[in-house]
Order: sequence, then structure tokens, then C-alpha cells
Amino acid sequence: MSSSSVWQKASEGARAARHCGGAGGGADAFDIFRVLRDEGRHQVGEVSAEGAAWLSSAVRHPRSTLALWEARPTAPGVLPCGSVFDVVNVPSIFGRRILDRLWSEGPGSGPVAVHRGRMLLFAAPGTAQRLPSLLEWEEWRGADVPVPPLLCHGAGDAVTVPALVRPERETPGAARWLVAPDTRRPWLPGPDVLLWACVRAAKNEPSDASRKSIFPPADQGATVYDVSRRR
Repeated sequence: MSSSSVWQKASEGARAARHCGGAGGGADAFDIFRVLRDEGRHQVGEVSAEGAAWLSSAVRHPRSTLALWEARPTAPGVLPCGSVFDVVNVPSIFGRRILDRLWSEGPGSGPVAVHRGRMLLFAAPGTAQRLPSLLEWEEWRGADVPVPPLLCHGAGDAVTVPALVRPERETPGAARWLVAPDTRRPWLPGPDVLLWACVRAAKNEPSDASRKSIFPPADQGATVYDVSRRR
């Protein structure tokens, strides 16, 4: 059975419980992520129940957002930036370089998504304001790869986030998670960490071969991201 089908069955059960009044009061009334709590099924690219709760905390009325996700779990959503997270939006190729540095030599990354040829790096609140000025001050002598213009989304901005459940048939260019949120308090890189990663990616210096890259050759299997050091 597909994940979307399992989700629909769980959602129908949750709705029935609410209508019947059983276990339906308080927070349990919107406990629609029971299927995502199956740790044996959770993958790096799938949002967990705790991750869904974290995403919904970005809006003023989280329970309304959870209700919308219950109705359309395979549809992308739009969330505001600035309070729970900022987002650094980079071209996908340069984003791959940044992620490779973060995972092979740095502290890892927070949630990461792709949308329409761009990579969305979820970062600590305030990053959108500070990172551009830090990049302007950085000395780029010896850089092999120019840093492309970064779109930094902070307070007052909103971004499209991928669906909680991947649809059975994905539209090319549709938003999807590379590293999905899996906790209520995910670690998020700040401007200093992302500056370091941008510098390393631009200078194209050899990475530490003793650590596993998050981009192994495709023939090594379907597991793309090494999350063993994820915070």
C-alpha cells in the first residue's frame, strides 16, 4: 500500500474519532500524523510526525494548517519565514556543493528541499538578514566557482514547502524533500555556518576523503544522504 493510501486511511479514522467524540478532545482531535510515527517506514525524504508539528508551528494557527494537510497530504504548502526558520534559496548545482561541504566536513544541515531547480536550505531565524552582508565582506580571492546570487527569505516572506507525503506520481519540478524535518526542534545552520559552506563550495577545495559524501555515485544504492551525524 502506498504512503498516501495509508495516510488517507489514518485520516479517515481520525475524522471518525472526532465526529464520534471519542479521544477527540484537545490536541488529539488533530492527531492526524499517526501514520508518520511508524519509525520503520520513515525515510530521510519523508516528514515525521514531529517534523510536521515543527513545520506547522511557523504559522499563527497551527491546528488550521494541520487540518489543511489532513485534507490534502500530497499537496505542497506555503509557510511564512522569520519566526521558526529562514530559508536560503540557491541554484541546485551550487546547493549540492554546499550540502556536500556541510555533511562531509561541517556540522550537517537542517531540513532541505528542492523546488523548480532551486535548493531550499532551512536556516536559523535571522540568517536571511545577516548572510548577504557576510558574503559581501568575504574575500573571494582564489575562488574557482563564483557564488551565485542567493535568495534569502526571512521575516515577511513565505516559501513553498513540499507535501508531507510524496505523491505516487510526481510532477517534474515539483517541490520535494531531500532532508525532511524529523523532530520538533531540528538543528538549523546559522549565517556563520552557511558562510563557511559557501566559501568552501566556491573555492572548490578537495573535501575530507575520510568522511562519506552525501552525494555518492548513483550505483551505490538509493540512500543518498548520510544522516549519521545529523543533529
